[in-house]
This record gives sequence, structure tokens and C-alpha cells, in this order.
Amino acid sequence: MKIAEIRELSTKDLLEKVDTEMTNYNQMVLNHSISPLENPAQIKQLRRSIARMKTELRQRELNNK
Repeated sequence: MKIAEIRELSTKDLLEKVDTEMTNYNQMVLNHSISPLENPAQIKQLRRSIARMKTELRQRELNNK
């Protein structure tokens, strides 16, 4: 997910998106440990996407204080 797309989301939507993506990430890592994924780079992309969303949430938190 691009940073521009993340900034367009509301805070509530962003929190829900982080929660679902974390669930997907944990499931993907578990599946990869059992049997290798066709594209293990997906794990890296998903982890970075989650980090981008969390960074945007933190920036919003700091700007609202």
C-alpha cells in the first residue's frame, strides 16, 4: 500500500487495516514455516506496509497533541 493511499484513510479505517494486515502477516509467516511460499518477498512487502500504516498513525497521534 502506497503512503498516499494510507494518508487518505481515516484513523478508524487505518486501525482496522493494521489489525487485518497483522493477522494476514502472522498467518503468512506461519504458512511459510510449514511449506515455502511461492513468493517469500510478499512477507517483506506486507511487513513494510504495516510499518508505513503504524508510522502514519503515530504521526497523527503526535499532531493531535
